Amino acid sequence: MASSASSRSKSQKTAGPAVFTRDQELHAYREMLQIRRFEEKAGQMYGMGLIGGFCHLYIGQEAVVVGMQMASIEGDQIITGYRDHGHMLVCGMDPKGVMAELTGRRGGLSKGKGGSMHMFSKEKHFYGGHGIVGAQVSLGTGLAFANHYRGNGNASMIYFGDGAANQGQVYESFNMAELWKLPAVYIIENNRYAMGTSVSRASAQSDFSKRGLSFNIPGEQVDGMDVRAVREAGLKALTWCREGKGPYILEMQTYRYRGHSMSDPAKYRSKEEVQKMREEHDPIEQVRARLLREKFATEDELKAIDAKVRAIVAEAAEFATNDPEPDPSELWTDILV
Repeated sequence: MASSASSRSKSQKTAGPAVFTRDQELHAYREMLQIRRFEEKAGQMYGMGLIGGFCHLYIGQEAVVVGMQMASIEGDQIITGYRDHGHMLVCGMDPKGVMAELTGRRGGLSKGKGGSMHMFSKEKHFYGGHGIVGAQVSLGTGLAFANHYRGNGNASMIYFGDGAANQGQVYESFNMAELWKLPAVYIIENNRYAMGTSVSRASAQSDFSKRGLSFNIPGEQVDGMDVRAVREAGLKALTWCREGKGPYILEMQTYRYRGHSMSDPAKYRSKEEVQKMREEHDPIEQVRARLLREKFATEDELKAIDAKVRAIVAEAAEFATNDPEPDPSELWTDILV
């Protein structure tokens, strides 16, 4: 990595993806498949009326959070927006607790009071999905400041979308992070449509890796549908942060198969476009194909993994359906007056 401001500020394309070992491929496959199956079940439960309010599914974007988590170390924090179920699962948060929170039950990770968009786990270093667009960027920069202040060698991984990338507080955060050389990796999950408006119609600069240009923050565009490319870029960015060089921007070029939320019919794009992405770029199918091609796993072994994942998700759904609702007295707890 060149150190001069002029060379650092240029957008870069990540080199070809690294080669994964058998264990890495299998780990990525399991983690992504668990997110996919969990989100499919959440969509079903929403349709049945068991999940209320808003619900934003991560289907199609699984490689981003799984690849970044594979590049992280213990103590690195995650903070994100409201499309957050996958981030929680990859942190090791209990699927039963996540699903129970979606259904507003007592065993939920926020005691049934946060719903889909507001779950936290300090133990797992997950500092929440956030319903306010862009709010997590300034909060995540604060987490990076805490790491810098303590000198603990950890970095803050701050996820936000292409829509949130146009919010003003994002650039205030960029300025402070570079000024103080904070260990913050800004991960822009560019799924192309924000809440329903294409990037080309909403963003004057559609290369989001260049958004830190005026602050001298380096950035890269990454194939967010390839878990290997994500992990490689994540390692590079996190190393940059740990070496005290300041923040780093990763634009993950990804794609969500479902609408923005469960109430979005997604008529702003064609069915053919979605189908083409599924057939040619699906992050899970890419790993599955490599596992078979390299003889790292057989069809039967992959079916067994899928069956195990489905059983975990089914157990979570069963728990979330039958767990009691919070006692009304919970309205008066966990609040600041």
